[in-house]
Amino acid sequence: MKAFYLLLFVTFFSISCNSVKRTQKLVSRGDYDQAISLATKKLKKDKNAKEYDAHIRILEEAYLKANEEDLRRISFLTKRNNLQNAKEIYYTYLDLEARQKLIRPLLPLYSKEMGRNANFVFSDFSGDLLKSKDAYVKSLYEEAEVYGKLNTKSDFRSAYNILCELEEVQPHYKNVDQLKQDYHFQGMDFVLVRVNNHTNQMIPLRLERDLLDFNTYDLDDFWTEYHNKKEMGINYDAGINLNFQNIQISPERISEKQYTRKASVKDGTDYRRDRRGNIVKDSLGNPITVDRFKDVTATVTITTQEKKVFVGGTVVYIDLRRNREVNSFPLSTEFIFQNSFAKYRGDQRALTIEDKQMTGNRFVPFPNNEQMVFDAGTDIKARFKQILSDNSVY
Repeated sequence: MKAFYLLLFVTFFSISCNSVKRTQKLVSRGDYDQAISLATKKLKKDKNAKEYDAHIRILEEAYLKANEEDLRRISFLTKRNNLQNAKEIYYTYLDLEARQKLIRPLLPLYSKEMGRNANFVFSDFSGDLLKSKDAYVKSLYEEAEVYGKLNTKSDFRSAYNILCELEEVQPHYKNVDQLKQDYHFQGMDFVLVRVNNHTNQMIPLRLERDLLDFNTYDLDDFWTEYHNKKEMGINYDAGINLNFQNIQISPERISEKQYTRKASVKDGTDYRRDRRGNIVKDSLGNPITVDRFKDVTATVTITTQEKKVFVGGTVVYIDLRRNREVNSFPLSTEFIFQNSFAKYRGDQRALTIEDKQMTGNRFVPFPNNEQMVFDAGTDIKARFKQILSDNSVY
């Protein structure tokens, strides 16, 4: 038992030493904030822990060195008087504030080894923080304006993203909301999509509307917008043409096939008889019965109605700024209208399950050509959507 407690003590002491060594190593490497984070976690756990005193000393050292390093960096960046440094200055002041907030709730921290309370010098950085924040926001605003004046889509997008960063620091700053709208509009790619019929068949208007309903395509892209007709005040960058080039519709076909069905079906019961013709009885004296089977037949006539439509075309991508084709993808589909029904002569019991199901069907009018093309539209739209999803306009 003593050996067990000794082992437990050695293990605990080893873990404690390792924790202190790890924290001290972070300080030696210059990872002061990581060392502060680890030390404060240890100090929050147990004030009676053996490593408690060591972590106070390490925390004091790491805090002092971290603050000195940050303040030297701020002094250097401030002397350069470069607006590009405003971001680093602002976030460095935030680090100084956060470091103080992390340690303040733990105070006072008395170290037996040092024989005194740990020394942490806290400063009021609120004024410096506000000043650096103003400088950072101003630099972001000016940087966005610079990109906006370069007048290219990529630069408008950069300007927009910079203003988003600005809003995270200072919401509703000046006219940022309006500028974001302007830069977003200027940075967008507008795509004009058209359906062109180069066949001798009618393309149903409802199919064309369905194909151009981009709300159902899930093509949401913050910087790309698809239009099915030109809008005033918009310069379109790209065009996508869905060209129907071939629509083949087969004649209406009716075919018939006849089949003979045979089956052996139960047709009542008989008494079991012995060789002498006497009825056989069971042990209780009851007559034994056996099933009687009968061979039945039926002639089944299955009628099949069929009509097919093949739709072929291309999806062409066009650079409208240079007025040239940049890509082309084939698109084709086939839709088959089919209806089968059955009639029979003879004994219904000879029919298969499928035969019985088809006897409930009836002849239906063939769809007209326009309806056939529209019925093919579901697959056409799915294939068109896949092409749009897989291939960017740029």
